[in-house]
Amino acid sequence: MTVPMIIFMVIVAPIWITMHYKSVNRANKGLSLEEREQLDELIAQSDQLLARIETLESLLDERSEHWRSDEEPKV
Repeated sequence: MTVPMIIFMVIVAPIWITMHYKSVNRANKGLSLEEREQLDELIAQSDQLLARIETLESLLDERSEHWRSDEEPKV
């Protein structure tokens, strides 16, 4: 029982503690400047896509009343 405990304390525990604190430091660091710029670009793209979707929906509302329903209109 003592040999596995010694192996754990000498090899596994220091690696485990080091990796834990590295991940904690990374998490606390936040976004880098490059990541922030990329996030801003993605937000701008999503705003453009949202505007396109709203335009398409308004066109479809004008041309086809029943496009939002799951059922086809009965003619």
